[in-house]
Amino acid sequence: MTRLPFVRFQSPTRNERGTFTGVFGLVNGLAKAGRLTAEQEAFRRANNDWYDANFINPAHTDPSVYDVDVNPGAAAWFKATAQVFIERVDGYLSILETHGIPCETVWSADPGVIVYEDQYQVVVVAGKRKRGLAPAGQVPFVESGSALAGDRPSDKPGED
Repeated sequence: MTRLPFVRFQSPTRNERGTFTGVFGLVNGLAKAGRLTAEQEAFRRANNDWYDANFINPAHTDPSVYDVDVNPGAAAWFKATAQVFIERVDGYLSILETHGIPCETVWSADPGVIVYEDQYQVVVVAGKRKRGLAPAGQVPFVESGSALAGDRPSDKPGED
């Protein structure tokens, strides 16, 4: 495992908006399609509720964070130090693996311009650079295997 400061669990394939759907969005999509078993749905609901109670939703702090006109392609990344939140992702990854949904774990030192930050996560716009900041140039490290992060666990519309 790498020691880069940010990690995201996501689909390796861009969605219709040109972004990479995160782990929570992928599992919530399976739920909306009615493809989860009763056990998987119970896990998803309980853990989404846990994240909603214990993890800050950046859109509640700043509604423009995920606004496609203001921050196109904004994506959430866990800080590598947020182990209590990262550890819970394993159950979501198991669900995706069971359904044959490809996913990856992406580590980065510089995932993009930070448009939101708290103790456990950042929301960034990749490729967007502000004057005075070092150019992007950092290539993210992608782990092989079945892993996916950072999108909101809530299944509210507009949140992956």
